[in-house]
Amino acid sequence: MRILLTGAAGFIGTATWRGLVTDGHDVVAVDLLVPEAHGVATRDDPPAGLHVLDVREASAWGDLFQGVDVVVHLAAMVGAGVTAADLPLYAGHNDLGTAAVLAAMHAANVDRFVQASSMVVYGEGRYTCPEHDTQSPGPRTREALDAGTFDTPCPVCGGPLDWALVGEDAALDPRSSYAVSKVAQEGYAGAWVRQAPGAAVSLRYHNVYGPGMPRDTPYSGVAAMFRSSLERGEPPTVFEDGTQMRDFVHVDDVARANLAAVRAVVGLEPATHRAYNVASGHPIAIADVARHVAAGSGRDVEPRITGQYRIGDVRHVVASPARARDEIGFTAQVTPEDGLARFATAPLRA
Repeated sequence: MRILLTGAAGFIGTATWRGLVTDGHDVVAVDLLVPEAHGVATRDDPPAGLHVLDVREASAWGDLFQGVDVVVHLAAMVGAGVTAADLPLYAGHNDLGTAAVLAAMHAANVDRFVQASSMVVYGEGRYTCPEHDTQSPGPRTREALDAGTFDTPCPVCGGPLDWALVGEDAALDPRSSYAVSKVAQEGYAGAWVRQAPGAAVSLRYHNVYGPGMPRDTPYSGVAAMFRSSLERGEPPTVFEDGTQMRDFVHVDDVARANLAAVRAVVGLEPATHRAYNVASGHPIAIADVARHVAAGSGRDVEPRITGQYRIGDVRHVVASPARARDEIGFTAQVTPEDGLARFATAPLRA
């Protein structure tokens, strides 16, 4: 098939581009090469075969859509969106960019779409109370966080909650500007499949890590930040109390999920939009992420637990990988324990 891939030169995009070519597809690769993610040097010397274009101007891409069977849309501004000043970045690149790509696809009669979403659309994950079953706690307050109370209480009785796996049918509850933009991207895809009509798959990536990850930029994940601390001879800095739970999924597994979604979306009926969690299926505490990276680097260093926090961060969000396994045949192959240790010495982007 002929695949148009946006964000093709990025961390996930590079692995996906390689996987699509290996699978025999003809890839039309597009990336804006924003300096925050790629550095100035990469923009001056782009990868061979890359079209340096802005997704917000997709209507002007002309012949690039000719003969395309599926668009895989990975281009986005990423990160938590720490301040209100970040809002226009996310709204422009993510919201407008996605809408522009979908409109250009419709004009070119391309009707199959795979997009990168994120686990941040859920806000907090799924919780259960021993007395009141499944509960949906609200955002944590500054007062509670300042007092070192990081766990979310049951909204009915105020007692402790246990985390559980969240499924794709859970209500969406974005709690940062980035998260809001990812919900918007899924919303545009859902509207487009009915209006075009077309078929779309949204992949809710969890914490992605692996070779080629950016080093010390807004696009760096926490695993890369832990590694940089270790390389400076410092213990990794962990916010809150380090017991917050996440799912860390290797970039090669994410590329495999993207390929599985490409194969699946061509078989969907028009006006169909499906969302899938892309997770390793092996939940892990953030402090243990730091420990695995430290062990892989050969350093016997305990993380520094600071008690600091970021407004907009959630306590626990760990998803079920069952639907992706059952419906598109995706199962992660790399466990965090193994992958994070190897990540400690893997090549990174400057």
